Amino acid sequence: MISRSRIYALVAIVVVVVLGASGYVLYARHSQAEAREDAPPVPVRDDLTALRSAPHLVFRSTALGQGYGQVAVVPLSSPDGPRAITPASCDRVYATAVDAICLSAERGLVTTYKAALLDAEWAPSHDLPLAGIPSRARLSRDGSLAATTAFVFGDSYASPGQFSTRTVVSRTDGTVVGDIEQFDLVVDGKVVNPRDKNLWGVTFADNDRFYATAASGGKTWLVEGSLSAKKVTTIREDVECPSLSPDGTRVAFKKHGDLPAGKWRLAVYDLRSGKESLLAEERSVDDQAVWLDDKTVLYGLPREGADTATSDVWSVPADGTGAAKLLIHDAWSPAVVR
Repeated sequence: MISRSRIYALVAIVVVVVLGASGYVLYARHSQAEAREDAPPVPVRDDLTALRSAPHLVFRSTALGQGYGQVAVVPLSSPDGPRAITPASCDRVYATAVDAICLSAERGLVTTYKAALLDAEWAPSHDLPLAGIPSRARLSRDGSLAATTAFVFGDSYASPGQFSTRTVVSRTDGTVVGDIEQFDLVVDGKVVNPRDKNLWGVTFADNDRFYATAASGGKTWLVEGSLSAKKVTTIREDVECPSLSPDGTRVAFKKHGDLPAGKWRLAVYDLRSGKESLLAEERSVDDQAVWLDDKTVLYGLPREGADTATSDVWSVPADGTGAAKLLIHDAWSPAVVR
């Protein structure tokens, strides 16, 4: 039997740990708030409604100061100019001309995660499935389907076999279409269902077909999937986080190749010819790229040497020529809306 003194000691230890954790959370939030207050203001504009009626970019603002972490909008004609700040705060955002989807985490002693469809006023209109740490989000072009990817074990793609994801496709009214990890995986013409199967990074071709990443046994593949058939079929190896071009002929993706663990190069794969083009961006990119148009790919990169959670959006030609260019300062998770 455990003595009362030991029970009291155990209770005291638990209290100290809880108070210490609470103190750290409060300290971290206070330090972040001070850093944001001290940051120079980012130029903003107040014509949000007008911006949405013309071609524009939607992204997560990472400018320290007021509006940090909130969804921002800029005209496509002036991507690095003053931004309009919406009331929505997201870790990951994606948008079409019809809808916007927001993945977020409320961090505290107990962290909670949420995926929501946003209405015209940037307020949550429908909750969508999200099982863990926000990772990837996509909408179909007509805005009727949404895909969310979350980490349910581990917190990055850097260590194969040491993370687990859950990717769910749902209708934007909240109805679940399917958890694509439960779909049949076809490799070399045979259905396989390994226990370590993971799927993530959906990009929609239409309201049935999609592309995504499948992983098992230390390998990754580009897969083409069908929601109606509940099946995904491998196309080629060493493909992660695909993004289908506007004309539907190519996929931008990150590939590991022979790089060190946790490092990737951006590339484009031509679905018709099978040709792969390494892009001119030589830094490691851990993002699901988007297409600015049929010639240009966009992606987020943490700012080098920064002591804060600041990032920028870059662009690079999709054919392997040219050079990477900074498109939007203090931005992350871009989406192009026309």
